[in-house]
Amino acid sequence: MDWSKTKTIFIITFLILNLFLAFQFIEKRDRSELDIISEASIEEQLEVEQITYDELPKEPKEGSYISGKPKFFTEADVQQMKGQEVNIDSPALLQSKLVEPITLTEANLTTKLQQFLKDYVLNGELYTIWEVDQEGSIVFFQQYENKVFFNEASNISGLLVVDLNENSEIVSYKQTMLVDFEEYDQKEILPAIRAIENLYENGHLKSGSHVTKIELGYYPLVQLSESQILAPTWHIAVDEKTDYYVNAFEGQILEIME
Repeated sequence: MDWSKTKTIFIITFLILNLFLAFQFIEKRDRSELDIISEASIEEQLEVEQITYDELPKEPKEGSYISGKPKFFTEADVQQMKGQEVNIDSPALLQSKLVEPITLTEANLTTKLQQFLKDYVLNGELYTIWEVDQEGSIVFFQQYENKVFFNEASNISGLLVVDLNENSEIVSYKQTMLVDFEEYDQKEILPAIRAIENLYENGHLKSGSHVTKIELGYYPLVQLSESQILAPTWHIAVDEKTDYYVNAFEGQILEIME
């Protein structure tokens, strides 16, 4: 055996191996640096596009799907409700007409509505005001653990719709409610900035847009015969006129309301 040639082969082999390992190290380092750059790039892109947002909420690191059952209202429920005529023709829908209308003004709107929920609505503390409709109604959404059920569909439980007359007085309301909640399948919550990034990358945030509100709540995914399943969801309002709902687990845009 020619030891000189063998030694040369070994040296070349080791050099190739070292070059390969060095290349792997550099590639891994560059990929890591690229990831860091990508983490910060969405803020930079938004700044260039003059897309602004207020302080983002500090979301929990993890969340769960929840399921709830529609409440079936009973005569026992009706008996404790004063100052109103109540019908429960459909067990999961309570319909009420007030004996005396409640007057609302812009100056006392919040106070009056809070008092109305306390005095007239079954478990009224579970609901929060969502929208004052120009056609003469006020919409309330139910909450769970202080997080709102984003609920635009009348066939989904957890909705309270208050009817006003031409004098801006509360005259009646319809109520549905979810009860018996269960949590399951805990997962990591998508940060608020990532939800905004998804809207931007899908062309929903134009130059000069302003994110006027972002909050974490629940959005109904599946309605079964005896229960409803809701997922943690980001509600993002843009320019006070368009509402987006982004799944806080997977990031997909669930619905756009204008």
